[in-house]
Amino acid sequence: MIVENCGINKKLTFLTIRHTFVTTVTLGNSVSMESVSKMLGHKSIKTTQQYAKILEKKVAEDMGTLKSLLTANN
Repeated sequence: MIVENCGINKKLTFLTIRHTFVTTVTLGNSVSMESVSKMLGHKSIKTTQQYAKILEKKVAEDMGTLKSLLTANN
């Protein structure tokens, strides 16, 4: 099994895997919430937001991007 090969000693549920996909794989790699929502087949983005938590790393990267944009315009 994949989890055993990766050394994961925890029972993974569908929701755990889905949450990891949303936060780490997609949002953590700058995929928009709207795109993630479509990938998951949700009709409402509010449903997707239940799975998603904003990663501190992502917030820091977004702030860095904003700072660069604002600095370049001055």
